[in-house]
Amino acid sequence: MDRIRNIAIIAHVDHGKTTLVDCLLTQSGLFRENQEVAERMMDSMDLEREKGITIRSKNATFHYKDHQINIVDTPGHADFGGEVERIMNMIDGVLLVVDSVEGPQAQTRFVLRKALESGAKPIVVVNKIDRENAAPHKVLDQVFDLFLSLKATDEQLDFPVIYASAKAGISKNEIEEDGTNMEPLCDAIIKHTPPPRVEDSDEFKILIAVSYTHLTLPTSDLV
Repeated sequence: MDRIRNIAIIAHVDHGKTTLVDCLLTQSGLFRENQEVAERMMDSMDLEREKGITIRSKNATFHYKDHQINIVDTPGHADFGGEVERIMNMIDGVLLVVDSVEGPQAQTRFVLRKALESGAKPIVVVNKIDRENAAPHKVLDQVFDLFLSLKATDEQLDFPVIYASAKAGISKNEIEEDGTNMEPLCDAIIKHTPPPRVEDSDEFKILIAVSYTHLTLPTSDLV
């Protein structure tokens, strides 16, 4: 259990969280070197690929430095906020992704409020630092003000910060550093996200994260 991390990635729509998950899974060595991998690989529904947004939460697992990291990609659109609320019962930490140009937006406030209410201590990821007009330090100040307005605890206010460009596949602890890969972000997940909470009980309990139903009809029933 000490080597397991359950974490959700939350953000306003189009702030780059699904691309960030793609990058983490690719760099983890989950795929063969010559394997063709689609962009936005976690968005498996046809409607998600058509609209370019995440509608249903998806989970994936990768390994890093003898740790198993279970990551859940949540919707960023306000219409699917219920998915975010459901996932907060299944994780022990969150990555709050914020665009380094746009800063916190309406859905950023909603998803962060749900995370803070669940007791999670977020890791703030200031993303898209390679964009023109990026202002990561200004955005970080805005994020801190957002935490204050949501009455975050002192522990939650002491959040770690990672600067990243999911598109370029880099992350770093300081904006002045030369980022080369996603290792600083993975290290932050292991360091700042607690292992799963375990309750001693004689009863078997399970919380379903994702359920898929496949219906196969006989050929004669097809129209």
